[in-house]
Formats: sequence, C-alpha cells, structure tokens
Amino acid sequence: MTPPAALVAALAGLVPGARLRLAQPRPPGGLYLWLLDPDGMARPLTEPETDAVWEKPPYWSFCWGAGKVLAAHLLANPALVAGRTLLDFGCGSGVVGIAAARAGARRVICCDSDPLALRAAAANATLNAVVVELAPSLAAVAGEIDLLCAADVLYDPDNLQLAARFLHRAGSALIADSRVPRFEVAGYVPVATGIGVTEPDLGELETVKRVRLYRGRRRSVPVAAHGKQ
Repeated sequence: MTPPAALVAALAGLVPGARLRLAQPRPPGGLYLWLLDPDGMARPLTEPETDAVWEKPPYWSFCWGAGKVLAAHLLANPALVAGRTLLDFGCGSGVVGIAAARAGARRVICCDSDPLALRAAAANATLNAVVVELAPSLAAVAGEIDLLCAADVLYDPDNLQLAARFLHRAGSALIADSRVPRFEVAGYVPVATGIGVTEPDLGELETVKRVRLYRGRRRSVPVAAHGKQ
C-alpha cells in the first residue's frame, strides 16, 4: 500500500529522505495510520532542515501520546459517542476522530488549521474504512456538536482559554493533556489517566507520557423567573 503522494512530497520537502510507513499504534488497537518512518531519520538534521521543521512541524505524521490515550478511551467507552456528532479539534493524524467513528459516532468532523493534517486525517480514515468530514477551523463547522475532543492542544499557556471556548460551542468536551501540571478550568473534572508514548517515539519525559483526561459540560443558564430580569 502506498501513502498519499501529497503527504510524501510535503514530508520530503522538509527533510530529504524522510518517508511515511503504515503503522498500527497501540493503544488503541486495530487502527492504522500513515506515520513518519523513524528509519528514514537515522541521521542528524542539518541546520536548514531543523529550521524548516520548526517553522512548519509535520504534527500530522506522529500519533501523539495524548491522542492515543483519548482514542483508546473512546473505543473502550462507545456510549460516549454512539449516535452523536463529535469534533476532533487539532486532529493531526485524525486518530481520535477515526476512533470515534469506529465507536459508533453518527458524524465525525476532523478539524485542523494545517491543510496537510486534514489530508492525513482523510487518508487515515480511508485506511480504516470510516468516513470523516474535514474543517479548517471551529468557526467553519455548521450544526450542533455533541462532544468536542482535543488532545495536547493546551501546551501553550495562552491556549488554556480554548477549554472554555469548547464548552460554548459543544454540549460537552473531552480533553486529553499531558503538559499542563495544574488544569483548573471551570466546568471540567478529571475522569481518567493513562500512559501514552508518541509514535514514532520522541524519547519524551516520563511526566509527559502520563496523560490526564478531563470532561467538561456546558453549563445551563437558569431561566429567570417570570416578570424578573
């Protein structure tokens, strides 16, 4: 099986010799993804190559640890998504959205600002015989979202405001995070933990491999009593 030419060309354009391979990350079991082949990265990067990677990192070519744990959680708890509309925010490879589709979600939207991530999510969905929709931003998504999922999107402190934004747009949210030591956002509670190793393995710290899941629900606004403001 041959990986999509557009993804191969994009990766090779960043780092000559880099290539994709068909991988089956564990967890979750049973899913296939096109991921960066570590055997093609055996040599140190040159300075221009390092600059290129930092300028436009190919996040979509990795299956990140938090995404693996969140995808496994959905597959193990299909009642969370069965018959519902789910949005995978910052989808990268699309592993969370694909797991949701496998778990019985009625509609899955993979959302990412990187056009290559959307290509990767579409290609990986095809690999797994599921259908996903693609969106370049949250604002571009029409209709109600029952559950918004996001994995490792809060690594920048400025991104913490996203957690509150998720609950304005979706009925509930499920966030997987391994980088915020004190996640304290109104409306969210911790629900599970897991160990996730990014694939290909980046040799991350043990603390980063510990993934915490937080569930948030949109707060209902009390209806004012008749005749009162």
